[in-house]
Amino acid sequence: MNNILQSEVSSVILAGGQGLRMDGMDKGLIEFRGLPLIAHVLGVIESKVDKIYISANRSFDAYSAYGEVIKDDLLGFQGPLAGISKALKVCETDYLLVLPCDSPLVDSELVDSLINKMEQKDADICVAHDGSIMHATFALMKSNLSKSLEHFLNDGGRKMAHWYRQQNLERVDVSDRLEVLTNLNKPEDLDF
Repeated sequence: MNNILQSEVSSVILAGGQGLRMDGMDKGLIEFRGLPLIAHVLGVIESKVDKIYISANRSFDAYSAYGEVIKDDLLGFQGPLAGISKALKVCETDYLLVLPCDSPLVDSELVDSLINKMEQKDADICVAHDGSIMHATFALMKSNLSKSLEHFLNDGGRKMAHWYRQQNLERVDVSDRLEVLTNLNKPEDLDF
């Protein structure tokens, strides 16, 4: 078993979406329980990783308060894999933790579970799984996957699960605590 140190892990918080179901608002900056959504995620990971990247396509100045802002290499809003690809290219640690900006209930137990599974299995990617499907935006991956992802994107691939399945993949079962996977996608979601 390989112990993964904090100094070996960077994180990218995915905040590059269009926010279409949030009336075009930048989701990571929407307030939830007194803080921007992204601040909830940051509070969980800042003691667990060495470096934090924010994948964004707008609001660069606002996001720079939370980490180093990176912009997709692909034009337009090409999806989460474009943000991950850019993060893998700039990542200087062995591992990259991927989390969405709109999941304020993510907790350190989930992060620890992803790291522990990676330590035990030495997979390429460890991803959260709810018992039925994987939740691809909650993952830990080896940073040496940059070329593989670049080829996948250049071939027109955009579905995270398709690329993940091409790697040595391990799933982390969170079916007993599904709340950590909660995504706030619509204005009414902010009321719970």
